[in-house]
Amino acid sequence: MPEIEILSYNVNGVRAAIKNGLLDWLKDHPCDVVCLQEIKADDDTFDSSAFHQLGYESYTFPAVKKGYSGVAILTRITPDAVVKGCGIKVYDEEGRNIRIDIGDLSIMSAYFPSGTTGDERQSVKMKYLDDFFDYIHTLQKERPKIVICGDYNIAHTEIDIHNPVSNKDTSGFKPEERAWMTKFFESGFVDTFRHVCTDPHQYSWWSYRANSRANNKGWRIDYISVTRNIRENVVSATIYQDAVHSDHCPVYLRLRR
Repeated sequence: MPEIEILSYNVNGVRAAIKNGLLDWLKDHPCDVVCLQEIKADDDTFDSSAFHQLGYESYTFPAVKKGYSGVAILTRITPDAVVKGCGIKVYDEEGRNIRIDIGDLSIMSAYFPSGTTGDERQSVKMKYLDDFFDYIHTLQKERPKIVICGDYNIAHTEIDIHNPVSNKDTSGFKPEERAWMTKFFESGFVDTFRHVCTDPHQYSWWSYRANSRANNKGWRIDYISVTRNIRENVVSATIYQDAVHSDHCPVYLRLRR
């Protein structure tokens, strides 16, 4: 059975990540599909030619607001379809979701809202979670095999965060956010990394403050989730903590097709 290698990476600005060596890193870690989040670039400033030289077609879905949010998918397999957005204007204007279909497999790059700037954005985040839940389950009726790559902006369990006690009321680890993650996984999706690895101290994001990355005081908020019907197709999953082009690092999945 053929396999597909998928990478998900919140680059925190694709142009900055390229300056920090992203292209050379991708040469050494080639994948069939690369899902990017927080590209912070529109179609005029996204350097598709640089990725094309590495063998990738690129599809972008930037936010309306310049220099903000946005998602993209790089692929070495020509997709049968590309779908930009989820059909909800407020999220589509922020460039939250893009999807490609390759045969019967759908692969999505998703950038969930952050609630760290205050109550208003936290409310937006919680509304997005509810709307995304409904959207993805509706999509699943049409496309039963789905891979959801992205920055979910939630650490699910205590093992996914360096200090669960002091962060118990912090956005990204609030009880209601964690409960949503539990509901999401119980509804038919699988956290592929935890499917293969239960080790602690496996993080995908670190604050720029207080030397957090050097001390590995991080959060695991980046995921590749798959529908339960392809759970047994998971060959391997890992986190590339040594990739330093962003405040996040890439997460990886090898999947039998």
